[in-house]
Amino acid sequence: MKDRLKNISRKQWIKAAVWGVLYVLFLVWHGNWWWLLLLPLIVDAFTTKFIPWTWWKRYKPAGKDEPENPKANKILYTICSWIDAIVFALVAVYFINLYLFQNYQIPSSSLEKSLRVGDFLFVSKASYGARVPNTPFSFPLVQHTFPQVLGGGKSYIDKPQWKYRRLKGWDRPTKGDIVVFNFPAGDTVCLKQQNPDYYTLCHYYGKSVVENRKDIFGEVVWRPVDRRENYVKRCVGEPGDTLQIINNQLYVNGELLEDKPGVQYNYYVQTTGGVLSNSTLDKLGVSKDDRRLVSATTQIGLQELSSLGLDPTLPVYHFPLTQEMKTALEKNPHVSKVMIEPEWRGGDVYPLGKTTWTRDNYGPLYIPRKGDKIVLTEENYPLYSRVINAYEHQTAQIGEEYEFGMDYYWMMGDNRHNSADSRYWGFVPEDHIVGRPVFIWLSIEKDKPWFKGHIRWNRLFHSAER
Repeated sequence: MKDRLKNISRKQWIKAAVWGVLYVLFLVWHGNWWWLLLLPLIVDAFTTKFIPWTWWKRYKPAGKDEPENPKANKILYTICSWIDAIVFALVAVYFINLYLFQNYQIPSSSLEKSLRVGDFLFVSKASYGARVPNTPFSFPLVQHTFPQVLGGGKSYIDKPQWKYRRLKGWDRPTKGDIVVFNFPAGDTVCLKQQNPDYYTLCHYYGKSVVENRKDIFGEVVWRPVDRRENYVKRCVGEPGDTLQIINNQLYVNGELLEDKPGVQYNYYVQTTGGVLSNSTLDKLGVSKDDRRLVSATTQIGLQELSSLGLDPTLPVYHFPLTQEMKTALEKNPHVSKVMIEPEWRGGDVYPLGKTTWTRDNYGPLYIPRKGDKIVLTEENYPLYSRVINAYEHQTAQIGEEYEFGMDYYWMMGDNRHNSADSRYWGFVPEDHIVGRPVFIWLSIEKDKPWFKGHIRWNRLFHSAER
């Protein structure tokens, strides 16, 4: 022991001290002091080395001008070097992805034009405080399922399951924030049909059909909170707020919440006779996927146009527009009418089958705050029963008083008529909050070729907090 201590250099002691201090600071943030038991292992790795962490280095072949190593084994040394590097990288990525930040790609148009399909985001988990994982044994950079090239299957082990705990952050989600969160209705999933969600499928087809027709819907699986799909929406309601939507306009606590510049709605656009050119729609900012020309040659198309009072003999488009885009179209001499999409096209909203509210006229709805107490009634029980049963794992009956154990949020997309958001599946519990998008590090325009705008250079490293 004394000989080992004598042979430790000052450089080794400094490395051990630096890593030890960083580790202790992490434990202060994490709040789990049992992990202090690992501190001697960190010190040993840099100093005494009682544990042979790098035993394989004894097989290193001699380099130029070095004495020959009788134990040299080039193959063993090379394999172990690669394994060491890969294991270190995986551990580092695991902890960085878990506690600091992660990459997120915008998969759908629910936040157009604020965040675009093809944007890659740097998401800070520390901003709102990183969550201690529910499923600690999982493969880094994979949400819940391995890619098919790796055989598919779950990328995590179900047990142990840790209770929800969030480390200290420096902020909390507030109105206007764009937030990444785990999809609350993603606890139960039909593997062959994941959009719409399981509960919506059960509402339209019946639970027995969804669970028994595996040829159509696939296996039904359950996922823990941190393994559910990641969604990104804008927070429009905080704990303690009362939210209402009147003719597509958001009111929070009785005050109008102004639309962000990127908010858009679906419109019908009637032309004076000709079709709108691709260049006109490109300049306007309507993506190719959104360009729908309503056909009056089909019975459905004819009924749709006639019910809206539009002329089925003239071309009619149906696509999302921001207020700026709508104003520009109304000035186009080839456009005769711009009409917002009616609310009946929005379908059923939360709580499914138990409300007369619509996508465009919703509420008023109170958003629960931790510690709030409410008496459950016939009217409000459908709104809060999922909160009580699925998120807080409690039971409560109509007529009883219930105290909420978590804060809840209301999330909506800026592409208001093309967003599966809280209007369809309800509240977002605080334990589902993942983090805050900070900036866009890459942006891809799939409608354009590589050297003609495929990369949106003007969006790179721009703030995602819009």
